[in-house]
Amino acid sequence: MGTILLFIIVLSLLVFVHELGHFLMAKKMGMRVDEFGFGFPPRLFAIRRGGTDYSINWIPLGGFVKIKGESGAHKFETDSFSSKKAWQRFLVLIAGVAMNIFLAAILFSIGFMVGLPSQIDDTLPAGARVVDQEVLIMQVLESSPASGAGILPGDVLVSVDGRFFETDAEARAYIQERGEEPLSVIVEGEDGTDRTYVLSATYLEEVDATALGIGFITTGTVSYPFFTALVQGVGTTFSLTWEVLKAFVDLIRNLVSGQGVGVELSGPVGIAVMTGEVAALGLIYLLQFTAILSINLAIINVLPFPALDGGRILFLIIEKLRSKPVDERVEAVVHNLGFLFLMVLVVLVTYRDVVTFGDEIIGAIKGMVGV
Repeated sequence: MGTILLFIIVLSLLVFVHELGHFLMAKKMGMRVDEFGFGFPPRLFAIRRGGTDYSINWIPLGGFVKIKGESGAHKFETDSFSSKKAWQRFLVLIAGVAMNIFLAAILFSIGFMVGLPSQIDDTLPAGARVVDQEVLIMQVLESSPASGAGILPGDVLVSVDGRFFETDAEARAYIQERGEEPLSVIVEGEDGTDRTYVLSATYLEEVDATALGIGFITTGTVSYPFFTALVQGVGTTFSLTWEVLKAFVDLIRNLVSGQGVGVELSGPVGIAVMTGEVAALGLIYLLQFTAILSINLAIINVLPFPALDGGRILFLIIEKLRSKPVDERVEAVVHNLGFLFLMVLVVLVTYRDVVTFGDEIIGAIKGMVGV
């Protein structure tokens, strides 16, 4: 039940913020907004202010905005979407995407202010605050003393011969100084329990050296002052947006060339399952996951595909090139077909999610009914 509720909250936030962008820009451009709703009908109640119905609806999955003339009607009325210049309509259409990017930047910035698990090295910006610093085992070579003893990637180095280390460099230096002498190594597993091993370094061909076969890094929870966190949040948002955009371009290129999809795609069910898994790690992880979803929603919406914001922007570009708008009936048919295709795609991806996450879904249902 908790996973479903969290998923609804996250999805509602993302869609609501997106529609809020359209709403605010439409108002700014002098367009009449007939309704701005939270959730989807049937309507629970509404308040009318300034010619707009602000409604709360029964289905709590995001929101919607109804702008006068967005379907092409009322072309000769000055407060209509269709009567405005192309650049004004473009700003309204792109505002939803911009708001999702803005939300991601805010959430990432909050994460940097509160503190995020990070690798600790010399590249940390000035002013960074580090707590819960520890030496993490990232790699264990096969056929090494560490692997044979049962040390695993993800274990935390507690001590070696009773010595505690703040950094991986300190731990590595001590182990190298001891050569092939036996070492008493204590590690903490992911379950929180300590395990003790007695290890001796041996020659390993993979590294051409005498070693235990362990790769260390120093990790900790890193937080920043307000302005530094803001800079980090904005920078992370733009770099991640670029990476997601490149991934979508590669995906589309592979589909067009017949190479198939080289990545795993998830629909609503898969995202709901991942939301529950991330939330179990803590609130800060959920905020970062929400930021990533917000960026993905922005990129998807800006794609030049019918029924999406990007598809409508494409028709604006065609209008500018032709010096006249595309027939509204033709545009409506194209967007309706695009919407139908998207719904079929959602159904197919959801079916695959159900097959993939069947056990998790059954467990969630049992939890809801108390079985």
